[in-house]
Amino acid sequence: MYARYFKRFFDFTLSLLALLVLALPLLVVALAVRVAVGRPVLFRQQRIGKGNRPFTMYKFRSMTEARDSRGVYLPDPERLTPLGRLLRSTSIDELPELLNVLKGDMSLIGPRPLPVRYLERYTPTQLRRHEVRPGLSCPSVVAGRNSATWEAQFEGDVRYVDHVSLLTDLHCVIQTLRIVISRKGAVADDGGARGEFIGTARIEDLRHDAEGNFMKL
Repeated sequence: MYARYFKRFFDFTLSLLALLVLALPLLVVALAVRVAVGRPVLFRQQRIGKGNRPFTMYKFRSMTEARDSRGVYLPDPERLTPLGRLLRSTSIDELPELLNVLKGDMSLIGPRPLPVRYLERYTPTQLRRHEVRPGLSCPSVVAGRNSATWEAQFEGDVRYVDHVSLLTDLHCVIQTLRIVISRKGAVADDGGARGEFIGTARIEDLRHDAEGNFMKL
């Protein structure tokens, strides 16, 4: 009953209140990004939502548009600004996602939305993470934030889908606040220390190939 009737009501109400309360701080951050990083202030990217449908997710920009002589973007570490590093470590860069929650693209709690290019790499079981709206935070991310393996995160996502409850969401909110304050495990949610998700099946193929090549040696 909570997942079907009340979760969306809470998402809309709480995200609206948060945006109203944080309006001035968000404006200050937007101005800082405009000065330190440039235009546009918001980073927009297509992510996978409920039912495997793509949507545009918003974040504060943390990297410049710096390119080399050939017009190719410089590596992320070279484009990441000091302000951007601070925004990421404190998760302030993700506050514009409250707009996504207000619009109904996302929920406050749910599996983290990942790039569209990952869609074809999931196993059928991993795809079940898209049976609910993606969230600002999720128990599977809170457990290890972004230091967990992709497979461990997806297992936790599916477990959340099967056990959505008010108690689970409230616990996740509390744990998320604790982890954000401690800044533990803060890396990009589309790669970071774990690297690109190339697909569980593909990982197994690479492992078998490596084992086969070792045996030949």
